[in-house]
Order: sequence, then C-alpha cells, then structure tokens
Amino acid sequence: MPDFSPTEYAVPGFVLLVVIEMIWARRLRREAYEPRDTLTSLAFGLGSTVAGLLTGGAFLALFLWAWQFRLFDIGWQWWAWPVCFVLDDLAYYWIHRAGHRVRWFWASHVNHHSSQHYNLSTALRQTWTGFLTLGFAFKLPLVLLGFHPGMIAIVGGFNLIYQFWIHTEAIGRMPRWFEAVMNTPSHHRVHHATNPRYLDRNYAGVFIVWDKLFGTFEPETDDERIRYGIVRQLGSFNLLNAVFHEWIGIVRDVRRAPWRHKLSYLIREPGWSHDGSRETSGMIRARWESRRRSVAPENPIAEHHEAA
Repeated sequence: MPDFSPTEYAVPGFVLLVVIEMIWARRLRREAYEPRDTLTSLAFGLGSTVAGLLTGGAFLALFLWAWQFRLFDIGWQWWAWPVCFVLDDLAYYWIHRAGHRVRWFWASHVNHHSSQHYNLSTALRQTWTGFLTLGFAFKLPLVLLGFHPGMIAIVGGFNLIYQFWIHTEAIGRMPRWFEAVMNTPSHHRVHHATNPRYLDRNYAGVFIVWDKLFGTFEPETDDERIRYGIVRQLGSFNLLNAVFHEWIGIVRDVRRAPWRHKLSYLIREPGWSHDGSRETSGMIRARWESRRRSVAPENPIAEHHEAA
C-alpha cells in the first residue's frame, strides 16, 4: 500500500493562499479577517491534525479488516482511481448531509461552521471529535465493493484539498459550465450561510451535481447579503467552547429530557426539542418561505409586466 498523503504536500500551498487572501482582504475587504477568529481557526486545524494522527491508524486498520470481505478485487487499476474519487465524493455528500440533519453528527461538524467570517482560514476549522460519530461507516461500502482502503484515503485527501479553495469571498462566480457541475466558492458560501433561504443547502464536496440530484441545491443570490456562522452564534473566541459546546449541549438535553425523548436528542435534527421550545433549520426555513409567500403580489403576471 502506498505511503502517500496528498494533504501533507498541499500544506505549503494552503499557507501561501491564506497569505495572498490576507493581502487581498487588507486592500479590498478588511472585515474578511479578524485576528482572533483566524487564530481560533489555526488552532482548530492543529488540533484536528493531532486527532487524526491519534485515530487515523485505527480507522485504516478497520478498513483493511473489512476489505477481506470485498465483493470484487478491483486492485490498483488506472480506471479505478477516477471511479473511486467520484464514489468517495458521493459518500462525502451523505456524510456531510448527515452532519447537518442528525445532531450526533452535527456535534462534530458544527466546528466547521462556528466562524462568522468566511475566508480560507475557515477551511482549517476541522473537527477534533469526528471519531466519536463513526461517520467513516459511510465509506465502508466502497471497501466492500473492492476499492483498497489506501486508495480511498488518497482520493479523500484530494477531495479535502479541492474543498480548501472554495472557502473564500475573493472569487465571485466561476464560468457557468463550471458552476453547473463543480462545487465553487459561490455554492459553498451558501452552505456556510445562516440566512433562512440558505440553511442546510449545498452539501457537495467536489461535485455540486449531488445537491441538484438529491434536491438540496440553492444558488447564491445577489439581492441578500450572506450572514455566516451558526443559528445560535458562539459569541466568543474560546477554543474549547467552540470545540465541545454542542457535545455539552447534548449531554445537558439528554439528562433533562423525559426517558421517551432522550434518544431523539441524539438522532433528531439540530434544534429539535420535545416541547417545541426551539427551532430546527427546517422550521426556520419554512417560516421564511411562508412569510415570503404572504408578501408576494396577488398578480405575478402584472408584476412581471410592470418590472419589464
């Protein structure tokens, strides 16, 4: 099995791009960077790297064990690489979607959304606790199909490298043909937004076609300024609070909830409560859509002619 980690080779490029974006922000958009926020993002990245070193070997060993039960012996054929890359990205879509729709997964993934700024340093806000969610199980079907765990790890690394550059406001729209197929800064800005129209949309890693196929795509609009972060903002730059606040919230809710509702606080969507005292993203979006319909003109045809 090749001993190759593409993300290790990409780190110098990450640093260079962050510096370039900082220069751009200093000249054209000073609010894009906030020193304490950036330091928190860097600390996230360092902690995530350490967590990966401590747990990555166990996951790889598990995948190698599962590989003996593979249905096909695909091996390291040249054509297997692009196929594995596409299927791995499809698995990432469902991992990512679960990260927003199941609170147990969200407790880990919320780390990535905790910044109210959107820049390349935000991409470094990776979880320290991903191993607790067992999200790796979404990729086990690839192993059982016959893709070698080493190949899956390598294409997954390239997937993460691709996702780095889309965390920026320095790039507007890409060419239409590119926006139609690939994930872009415009599409991913939507994903990081807290605006009701954008909540829980655009889960793609590399190919935005998954969102279009599964009904979770939302284009960026020019008539509404994007607000970044999470629905209930952290309100501080405390690193440990940013890392563990949702896990602490789960423990608190499970402890207080009636027995028949305890499991729901783990597997229902973030924001769900048994007494209706909080709102999920779906509820927030539904209220926004209802309000938008209520103020819509009674005669859209007449409005169209007037606008023309």
